[in-house]
Amino acid sequence: MKSSAGTKERIRGILWKVLVLGVFLGIWEGSIKAFKIKKYVLPEPQNVLKAIFDPKMAAKNHWWINIGTTAGEIFLSFLVVAAIGFAISLLIAWSKPLNKLLMPVIVLFSSIPKIALAPLFLLWFGYGLRTNVLVAVMVAIFPVIIDTVTGLIEVDENLLDLVGYLGATKWQVFSKIRIPNALPHMFAGLKTSAVMCVSGAIVSEFIASKRGLGRLLRSAQANIDMATMFACLILLAVIGLLFFKMISVAEHLAMPWTDREVPVEER
Repeated sequence: MKSSAGTKERIRGILWKVLVLGVFLGIWEGSIKAFKIKKYVLPEPQNVLKAIFDPKMAAKNHWWINIGTTAGEIFLSFLVVAAIGFAISLLIAWSKPLNKLLMPVIVLFSSIPKIALAPLFLLWFGYGLRTNVLVAVMVAIFPVIIDTVTGLIEVDENLLDLVGYLGATKWQVFSKIRIPNALPHMFAGLKTSAVMCVSGAIVSEFIASKRGLGRLLRSAQANIDMATMFACLILLAVIGLLFFKMISVAEHLAMPWTDREVPVEER
Protein backbone atom coordinates (compact mmCIF):
# COMPACT_ATOMS: atom_id res chain seq x y z
CA MET A 1 0.00 0.00 0.00
CA LYS A 2 2.74 2.40 0.98
CA SER A 3 4.87 1.50 -2.06
CA SER A 4 1.99 2.06 -4.50
CA ALA A 5 1.16 5.37 -2.86
CA GLY A 6 4.81 6.37 -3.02
CA THR A 7 4.96 5.44 -6.71
CA LYS A 8 1.88 7.53 -7.46
CA GLU A 9 3.39 10.43 -5.56
CA ARG A 10 6.64 10.22 -7.56
CA ILE A 11 4.74 10.02 -10.88
CA ARG A 12 2.64 13.00 -9.85
CA GLY A 13 5.79 14.91 -8.98
CA ILE A 14 7.41 14.10 -12.34
CA LEU A 15 4.29 15.13 -14.26
CA TRP A 16 4.10 18.37 -12.31
CA LYS A 17 7.73 19.19 -13.12
CA VAL A 18 7.17 18.42 -16.82
CA LEU A 19 4.11 20.68 -16.79
CA VAL A 20 6.02 23.52 -15.14
CA LEU A 21 8.86 23.12 -17.67
CA GLY A 22 6.41 23.16 -20.58
CA VAL A 23 4.71 26.31 -19.26
CA PHE A 24 8.09 27.98 -18.77
CA LEU A 25 9.21 27.18 -22.32
CA GLY A 26 5.86 28.35 -23.66
CA ILE A 27 6.14 31.69 -21.85
CA TRP A 28 9.74 32.02 -23.07
CA GLU A 29 8.79 31.35 -26.70
CA GLY A 30 5.63 33.44 -26.49
CA SER A 31 7.43 36.42 -24.99
CA ILE A 32 9.98 36.45 -27.82
CA LYS A 33 7.26 36.46 -30.49
CA ALA A 34 4.91 38.85 -28.68
CA PHE A 35 7.55 41.48 -27.94
CA LYS A 36 9.68 40.75 -31.03
CA ILE A 37 12.82 40.27 -28.96
CA LYS A 38 16.00 40.04 -31.04
CA LYS A 39 17.97 36.79 -30.95
CA TYR A 40 21.08 38.61 -29.71
CA VAL A 41 19.06 39.62 -26.62
CA LEU A 42 17.15 36.41 -25.89
CA PRO A 43 17.46 33.26 -28.04
CA GLU A 44 14.53 30.98 -28.82
CA PRO A 45 14.36 27.74 -26.79
CA GLN A 46 14.79 25.55 -29.88
CA ASN A 47 18.02 27.38 -30.76
CA VAL A 48 19.37 26.74 -27.28
CA LEU A 49 18.47 23.04 -27.52
CA LYS A 50 20.04 22.94 -30.98
CA ALA A 51 23.27 24.40 -29.57
CA ILE A 52 23.37 21.50 -27.11
CA PHE A 53 22.18 18.52 -29.17
CA ASP A 54 22.98 19.35 -32.78
CA PRO A 55 26.07 17.27 -33.74
CA LYS A 56 27.71 20.12 -35.68
CA MET A 57 27.19 22.60 -32.85
CA ALA A 58 28.33 20.03 -30.30
CA ALA A 59 31.53 19.40 -32.28
CA LYS A 60 32.12 23.14 -32.62
CA ASN A 61 31.68 23.79 -28.89
CA HIS A 62 33.52 20.61 -27.78
CA TRP A 63 30.80 19.94 -25.24
CA TRP A 64 32.21 16.73 -23.82
CA ILE A 65 35.67 18.22 -23.26
CA ASN A 66 34.32 21.38 -21.67
CA ILE A 67 31.69 19.59 -19.59
CA GLY A 68 34.24 17.03 -18.42
CA THR A 69 36.72 19.76 -17.48
CA THR A 70 34.22 21.76 -15.45
CA ALA A 71 32.62 18.70 -13.82
CA GLY A 72 36.05 17.38 -12.86
CA GLU A 73 37.01 20.69 -11.27
CA ILE A 74 33.74 20.82 -9.36
CA PHE A 75 34.07 17.24 -8.13
CA LEU A 76 37.70 17.62 -7.03
CA SER A 77 37.03 20.93 -5.31
CA PHE A 78 34.04 19.43 -3.53
CA LEU A 79 36.11 16.49 -2.24
CA VAL A 80 38.75 18.91 -0.93
CA VAL A 81 36.08 21.11 0.64
CA ALA A 82 34.44 18.16 2.38
CA ALA A 83 37.71 16.68 3.70
CA ILE A 84 39.42 19.90 4.82
CA GLY A 85 36.18 21.50 6.06
CA PHE A 86 35.33 18.53 8.26
CA ALA A 87 38.89 18.27 9.60
CA ILE A 88 39.03 21.98 10.50
CA SER A 89 35.59 21.74 12.12
CA LEU A 90 36.73 18.86 14.32
CA LEU A 91 39.81 20.81 15.42
CA ILE A 92 37.74 23.89 16.24
CA ALA A 93 35.18 21.91 18.23
CA TRP A 94 37.81 19.74 19.94
CA SER A 95 39.94 22.52 21.39
CA LYS A 96 38.79 25.88 22.76
CA PRO A 97 42.23 27.49 22.13
CA LEU A 98 42.07 26.35 18.49
CA ASN A 99 38.52 27.68 18.32
CA LYS A 100 39.69 31.11 19.45
CA LEU A 101 42.68 30.96 17.07
CA LEU A 102 41.01 29.65 13.90
CA MET A 103 37.55 31.20 13.92
CA PRO A 104 38.76 34.82 13.49
CA VAL A 105 41.00 33.69 10.62
CA ILE A 106 38.10 31.86 8.97
CA VAL A 107 35.83 34.88 9.33
CA LEU A 108 38.58 37.10 7.91
CA PHE A 109 39.10 34.92 4.84
CA SER A 110 35.36 34.46 4.31
CA SER A 111 34.95 38.23 4.06
CA ILE A 112 37.48 38.52 1.20
CA PRO A 113 35.84 38.65 -2.27
CA LYS A 114 36.86 35.31 -3.74
CA ILE A 115 37.09 36.60 -7.29
CA ALA A 116 39.94 38.83 -6.10
CA LEU A 117 41.95 35.69 -5.23
CA ALA A 118 41.78 34.24 -8.74
CA PRO A 119 44.40 36.58 -10.28
CA LEU A 120 46.64 35.95 -7.29
CA PHE A 121 46.42 32.17 -7.67
CA LEU A 122 46.99 32.60 -11.41
CA LEU A 123 50.30 34.37 -10.73
CA TRP A 124 51.35 31.75 -8.18
CA PHE A 125 50.28 28.55 -9.94
CA GLY A 126 49.58 29.50 -13.56
CA TYR A 127 46.79 28.21 -15.78
CA GLY A 128 45.38 24.77 -15.10
CA LEU A 129 43.40 22.48 -12.87
CA ARG A 130 45.20 23.36 -9.64
CA THR A 131 44.33 27.06 -9.83
CA ASN A 132 40.71 26.38 -10.72
CA VAL A 133 40.27 23.90 -7.87
CA LEU A 134 41.90 26.26 -5.36
CA VAL A 135 39.58 29.11 -6.31
CA ALA A 136 36.52 26.85 -6.07
CA VAL A 137 37.67 25.57 -2.66
CA MET A 138 38.12 29.11 -1.34
CA VAL A 139 34.63 30.01 -2.55
CA ALA A 140 32.88 26.93 -1.14
CA ILE A 141 34.64 25.81 2.05
CA PHE A 142 33.23 28.23 4.61
CA PRO A 143 29.60 26.96 4.77
CA VAL A 144 30.86 23.46 5.56
CA ILE A 145 33.06 24.72 8.38
CA ILE A 146 30.48 27.04 9.93
CA ASP A 147 27.59 24.56 9.74
CA THR A 148 29.61 21.58 10.97
CA VAL A 149 31.10 23.52 13.88
CA THR A 150 27.60 24.63 14.83
CA GLY A 151 26.39 21.03 14.91
CA LEU A 152 29.43 19.84 16.89
CA ILE A 153 29.13 22.54 19.54
CA GLU A 154 25.38 22.95 19.96
CA VAL A 155 24.65 19.78 21.90
CA ASP A 156 22.15 19.39 24.73
CA GLU A 157 24.05 20.21 27.92
CA ASN A 158 21.98 17.73 29.94
CA LEU A 159 23.07 14.95 27.61
CA LEU A 160 26.73 15.98 27.97
CA ASP A 161 26.37 16.05 31.75
CA LEU A 162 24.85 12.57 31.70
CA VAL A 163 27.60 10.95 29.63
CA GLY A 164 30.19 12.82 31.68
CA TYR A 165 28.68 11.35 34.85
CA LEU A 166 28.86 7.90 33.22
CA GLY A 167 32.58 8.38 32.61
CA ALA A 168 32.63 8.82 28.83
CA THR A 169 35.94 9.96 27.36
CA LYS A 170 36.22 13.05 25.18
CA TRP A 171 36.58 10.91 22.06
CA GLN A 172 33.51 8.87 23.00
CA VAL A 173 31.52 12.07 23.42
CA PHE A 174 32.65 13.20 19.98
CA SER A 175 32.08 9.90 18.18
CA LYS A 176 28.79 8.98 19.84
CA ILE A 177 27.15 12.36 20.43
CA ARG A 178 28.75 15.38 18.80
CA ILE A 179 29.44 13.93 15.33
CA PRO A 180 25.96 12.31 14.94
CA ASN A 181 24.43 15.57 16.16
CA ALA A 182 26.47 17.48 13.55
CA LEU A 183 25.45 15.32 10.56
CA PRO A 184 22.33 17.34 9.59
CA HIS A 185 24.31 20.58 9.87
CA MET A 186 27.23 19.12 7.93
CA PHE A 187 25.05 17.94 5.04
CA ALA A 188 23.29 21.30 4.94
CA GLY A 189 26.71 22.92 4.58
CA LEU A 190 27.76 20.38 1.94
CA LYS A 191 24.65 21.11 -0.14
CA THR A 192 25.40 24.81 -0.03
CA SER A 193 29.06 24.20 -0.84
CA ALA A 194 28.21 21.93 -3.79
CA VAL A 195 26.36 24.80 -5.45
CA MET A 196 29.15 27.22 -4.55
CA CYS A 197 31.75 24.86 -6.06
CA VAL A 198 29.98 25.34 -9.39
CA SER A 199 30.20 29.12 -9.01
CA GLY A 200 33.83 28.92 -7.93
CA ALA A 201 34.81 26.72 -10.87
CA ILE A 202 33.15 29.11 -13.33
CA VAL A 203 34.81 32.15 -11.75
CA SER A 204 38.21 30.49 -12.05
CA GLU A 205 37.55 29.43 -15.66
CA PHE A 206 36.67 33.00 -16.57
CA ILE A 207 40.18 34.04 -15.52
CA ALA A 208 42.54 31.07 -15.47
CA SER A 209 41.47 28.32 -17.85
CA LYS A 210 41.80 27.29 -21.49
CA ARG A 211 38.92 24.80 -21.30
CA GLY A 212 35.63 24.42 -19.48
CA LEU A 213 32.12 25.78 -19.62
CA GLY A 214 33.21 29.06 -18.04
CA ARG A 215 35.77 29.61 -20.77
CA LEU A 216 33.22 28.68 -23.45
CA LEU A 217 30.68 31.03 -21.86
CA ARG A 218 33.15 33.88 -22.01
CA SER A 219 34.01 33.09 -25.63
CA ALA A 220 30.31 32.99 -26.56
CA GLN A 221 29.82 36.35 -24.86
CA ALA A 222 32.59 37.86 -26.97
CA ASN A 223 30.92 36.50 -30.14
CA ILE A 224 27.40 37.51 -28.97
CA ASP A 225 26.38 33.85 -29.33
CA MET A 226 23.37 33.93 -27.02
CA ALA A 227 22.26 30.37 -27.80
CA THR A 228 25.61 28.93 -26.68
CA MET A 229 25.62 31.16 -23.60
CA PHE A 230 22.18 29.92 -22.53
CA ALA A 231 23.23 26.35 -23.33
CA CYS A 232 26.23 26.73 -21.00
CA LEU A 233 24.01 28.10 -18.25
CA ILE A 234 21.57 25.20 -18.62
CA LEU A 235 24.38 22.64 -18.50
CA LEU A 236 25.85 24.31 -15.41
CA ALA A 237 22.45 24.19 -13.74
CA VAL A 238 22.16 20.47 -14.57
CA ILE A 239 25.65 19.77 -13.16
CA GLY A 240 24.83 21.68 -9.97
CA LEU A 241 21.54 19.81 -9.60
CA LEU A 242 23.26 16.44 -10.06
CA PHE A 243 25.81 17.25 -7.36
CA PHE A 244 23.03 18.43 -5.05
CA LYS A 245 21.10 15.20 -5.62
CA MET A 246 24.25 13.16 -5.04
CA ILE A 247 24.68 14.76 -1.62
CA SER A 248 20.99 14.19 -0.84
CA VAL A 249 21.47 10.47 -1.57
CA ALA A 250 24.57 10.38 0.67
CA GLU A 251 22.58 12.18 3.39
CA HIS A 252 19.83 9.58 3.18
CA LEU A 253 22.36 6.75 3.44
CA ALA A 254 24.12 8.38 6.41
CA MET A 255 20.88 9.34 8.19
CA PRO A 256 18.10 7.00 7.06
CA TRP A 257 16.02 7.96 10.09
CA THR A 258 15.41 11.43 8.62
CA ASP A 259 13.34 10.01 5.74
CA ARG A 260 10.02 10.09 7.55
CA GLU A 261 7.16 9.31 5.21
CA VAL A 262 3.69 10.19 6.42
CA PRO A 263 1.39 7.15 6.31
CA VAL A 264 -1.38 7.26 3.71
CA GLU A 265 -4.07 6.99 6.38
CA GLU A 266 -2.80 10.20 8.05
CA ARG A 267 -2.87 12.28 4.84
